[in-house]
Amino acid sequence: MKIWASEHIFNHPWETVTKAAMQKYPNPMNPNVFGVDVLDRRVDAGGRLHSTRLLSADWGLPSIANSISFTNLVSVDEKLTYKPHPQDPEKTVLTQEALITVKGISLSSYLEGLMAKTISVNASKGREAMEWVIRRLNTEIEELAATARGTMRAPMAAAAADK
Repeated sequence: MKIWASEHIFNHPWETVTKAAMQKYPNPMNPNVFGVDVLDRRVDAGGRLHSTRLLSADWGLPSIANSISFTNLVSVDEKLTYKPHPQDPEKTVLTQEALITVKGISLSSYLEGLMAKTISVNASKGREAMEWVIRRLNTEIEELAATARGTMRAPMAAAAADK
């Protein structure tokens, strides 16, 4: 078993980051992830949102490996926690943890180490993807606001012309 952990600070408020996290896939930084299924979502007594999601991905394995089920050999249990930054409400702290287990094959600790390195690289891509989603959400908000302003101006201009 191998444990991997990382912490990252986003320069965005918690509300923005959590919205982006729920809309993270699909994105151009992680093209291998093509689907997300929500298995469980609940709010606990402390008001914390817990979401268990299953990612469907194409890892580009050779065709011979496609017929082998790795679910009995490899397990990666990942936990992401988003919290408002304790000193700055305009920032969010992301804590990532992964528990990697490879069973039933020789060199399992070596393979767990390789998987931890891969998770580290993919975590960096995941943070890039979050920034991409946040930019996309901000653009959508700006476009909606501009549309709303234009929609409101037209009747006001017409009313002013009638006077």
